[in-house]
Amino acid sequence: MSDLSGVLCVDKPLGMTSHDVVGRLRRVAGLRRVGHAGTLDPLATGVLLLCLGRAARLIEYLVGHDKVYETTVRLGQTTATYDAEGAVMEERPFLHLTLPQIEESLTQFRGDIRQQPPIYSAIKQGGQPLYKLARQGRTEVTRPYRPVTIHELTLLSWEPPYLSLRVGCSSGTYIRSLGYDVGEALGCGGHLSTLRRLAVGDFGIETAVPLNNLTPENLTSHLLPPDTAVRHLPRLTLPETAVAAILQGKVVDQTESFSAGLARAYGPDGQFLGIVAAQDGYWVAHKMFPAVS
Repeated sequence: MSDLSGVLCVDKPLGMTSHDVVGRLRRVAGLRRVGHAGTLDPLATGVLLLCLGRAARLIEYLVGHDKVYETTVRLGQTTATYDAEGAVMEERPFLHLTLPQIEESLTQFRGDIRQQPPIYSAIKQGGQPLYKLARQGRTEVTRPYRPVTIHELTLLSWEPPYLSLRVGCSSGTYIRSLGYDVGEALGCGGHLSTLRRLAVGDFGIETAVPLNNLTPENLTSHLLPPDTAVRHLPRLTLPETAVAAILQGKVVDQTESFSAGLARAYGPDGQFLGIVAAQDGYWVAHKMFPAVS
């Protein structure tokens, strides 16, 4: 199975790191070249995108998409990690909260907001991930606020102490920080008790295969073609006369009106050639995928 190449949309189980998932896939596929796009905490389940074989060169195009989550915030308790894996740091009353109060509080988190990442996160400071600094007891490290966008924040249920939310957000949003901030806005504190990722871009949970269902025998039936990773880019079909040239790294004339930017290129037979860039009236090879002989 060493010639395998493609994109896999996996439903990550509870308790595994994204790296654990990569390790499992390497064993199932009998392939070393496996990578994941975007990280899910062990507490989280749901959509995790992976690239196998040559498709691993396209991982960067799966990063940066909007995400959709469903999460449960346990109000009344804060933890060191902002989720249920951390030690409880503080407890405050929450039973006085009403549904209208909660709904009103959520309005401030919709749209463009500024968010401080959790101290237990993979963001680096001075070359060190914050979670490593936190484990060394250095909780005074500066965590710069970052702009994120919350496209959707829907209250699904309030069953004290659990507040269930659906969140649609930009890439880079920390749902753990959102849960913490909602708890602080309500005056009672909070931490995430569950988190499920429902979508990454147009990859949805309904098409994700549970990791435990994958075997060497059925893997290929779940593998999506490599160009799935760039299906959000405009499609370009090059004439036969331009195929060999672009695969050799030569520039070819732009025969279609195209603004500057990237496109996924195909030959007249539908073969995926790779990614090209529009530049000064020419197509320039950006990341090509010549056929494997």
